[in-house]
Amino acid sequence: MKRLRLAALSLSLAAMAACKPVVLAPAGDVAARQRDILVHSTYLMLLIIVPVLLLIAFFAFRYRASNTDATYDPEWSHSTRLELVIWAAPLLIVICLGGLTWVGTHLLDPYRPLDRISAGNAIGPDATPLEVEVVALDWKWMFIYPQYGIATVNELAMPVDRPVAFKLTSDSVMNAFYIPTMAGMIYTMPGMQTALHGVINAEGVYDGFSSNYSGAGFSGMRFKVHATDEATFEDWIAKAKESPDTLDAESYLTLTEPSENVPPAYFGNVSGVLFHDIVNMCVRQGTTCMDEIMMQDARTAAAEPMDHGTGHDMPGMTMDEDKPVAGTGGTPETATENAATTPIDTEAPAPATDGLRGHGLSRELTPFFGKTAAPQDTL
Repeated sequence: MKRLRLAALSLSLAAMAACKPVVLAPAGDVAARQRDILVHSTYLMLLIIVPVLLLIAFFAFRYRASNTDATYDPEWSHSTRLELVIWAAPLLIVICLGGLTWVGTHLLDPYRPLDRISAGNAIGPDATPLEVEVVALDWKWMFIYPQYGIATVNELAMPVDRPVAFKLTSDSVMNAFYIPTMAGMIYTMPGMQTALHGVINAEGVYDGFSSNYSGAGFSGMRFKVHATDEATFEDWIAKAKESPDTLDAESYLTLTEPSENVPPAYFGNVSGVLFHDIVNMCVRQGTTCMDEIMMQDARTAAAEPMDHGTGHDMPGMTMDEDKPVAGTGGTPETATENAATTPIDTEAPAPATDGLRGHGLSRELTPFFGKTAAPQDTL
């Protein structure tokens, strides 16, 4: 039995050794800088973890029960020097970690356009990023290249050393777009648009996938990323343009039907407003786009005056002292006069309290405690 366990463990370790450490050996500058943050943070934490583990072993051995030569001081309770070391070292490391992660995460904000291709290679003023519009479907990825008028399913291509600007959304449920060798993960949500900027610096074929569970076909929601030279990329674009298929509203609605392990597909023509309609959830004919609804709401709010009552207007808005009070037909002044001259009916009937619960009222029967008495007024 032990031999079987050792054999199983050895096979597991061998399988793990065969895995490529993509996160620790990325091909893109953004992913490499994220890797550096991870590695440097780990080294900083090891400055505390390693000494603590070594000291545990040292004290366990040095002050073991059989070692009669060890110092025994049961009255010891405090050491200022020891306190300074115990608290100062972790505090300094936490400060360093905070600075490292704050600066790094702001420099690598996925919404921030890239400022360099790689270390020592800044982006030129005339560089044009490759624009890719990404849509997460059930269970596949759709990529639209608006600069070239093509689209693909489950296949992505880009030239090396060219910045890529992704715009992302989802058709159904929340998802997550992740190319480990290129950049960090970014979520996609229906009715919303997120962004991601990245670059790949080495030619090759890399993996991309969904990193957020989205249903039965989640495990097959993968695609290949082809990083090539400029000439090969242009050939790939030409190949996609040769496809007779057109990606419009009708064909898109067909694509939205759930399907698993979908092979790559190409569309030689794409509707120029399709991604806008997907984000604004108005692909189906007769559906009003969300941005149009919001613009109409904004126009309506700007056209209709807001009655806040005397003394409660927002700064910069016209006071409503000369406007009728809602439901009275008079201004605030006349409403005040009417209230002062209207006699108060002291014999008005008490309001019905049946079915009400609150202070001073009996509470209804409950399945656990039965009927409880009303709380007594202690005032």
